[in-house]
Amino acid sequence: MSIGSVMSVINSSLNDLNRAQSSQAESIKRIATGTKYYSPSNGASEYAIVQRMYNNIGSVTQSNSNTQTTNAMLNVAAGAVSNTINSLSTLKQTLISAANGTNSNSDVAALQESVNQTLSQIDSNAQITYNGQSLLDGSQSIQVASDNGYETINLGDMSTAGLGLTDSEGNSTITLGDLSDLGTAIDTVDTALNTALDQATSIGTAQKGLEYQSANYTTMEENLYEAVSTIDDTDIAAESVNNASANAQSQVALWAVKQGMQALSKEVGSLGELYTHNPNAAYNLLS
Repeated sequence: MSIGSVMSVINSSLNDLNRAQSSQAESIKRIATGTKYYSPSNGASEYAIVQRMYNNIGSVTQSNSNTQTTNAMLNVAAGAVSNTINSLSTLKQTLISAANGTNSNSDVAALQESVNQTLSQIDSNAQITYNGQSLLDGSQSIQVASDNGYETINLGDMSTAGLGLTDSEGNSTITLGDLSDLGTAIDTVDTALNTALDQATSIGTAQKGLEYQSANYTTMEENLYEAVSTIDDTDIAAESVNNASANAQSQVALWAVKQGMQALSKEVGSLGELYTHNPNAAYNLLS
């Protein structure tokens, strides 16, 4: 065999070795990353599809998170409004009790103190905050951001001023000194109670809508993950077989390269000896 022939065998074996090692490296990357299209070079169109799907998953996940955190905020507001409704119910009972003609002056004074404490509690409810934001002082409009845009949830003024229980200077409009005013006071409390109930209903409706949205987002997220998994997830068992096969091919090619190098070494040694005795024959071995 001529040196040229030996070199041809070596080069062919080196090419086989490079292909096998490249295939093995590819399998190892797919197994390590768990994805078939970790780079555009693995499939440009598939890579683009997968990345868009992951982008959609991120948007849906954040939208779901926004609905859940907003619902948590509304839970705080709903609890405060519920306390205000209870306070207004207690306030009405106090007024009806004060209207009874059996009360002494000291009884009326005690009932007035109860009224004042209830009004103070209503104002405390209205000062409730979430993440540093006042919820029920009439200043809050909650924007829920999602991949579909914005939704606004308005919260009303649940303070005694907002409910008409105190005037613009903060003075109570509920006094028990004159029994003739009690009817008007009861009407004022009824109006405040209806306002608070409307607010509770509005919050409950908004929360129910957010719960439906969250459920939809969760379903969308699951479906998107399933779809991208079908396209992009590495078949570990198949890649393990590919890796083992590529490794075996690499070992065979490496053995062939070593054998070729040994043959080349012998040919070069023989060529040196031959050249000493017959230069023309040595030249023929090189061709």
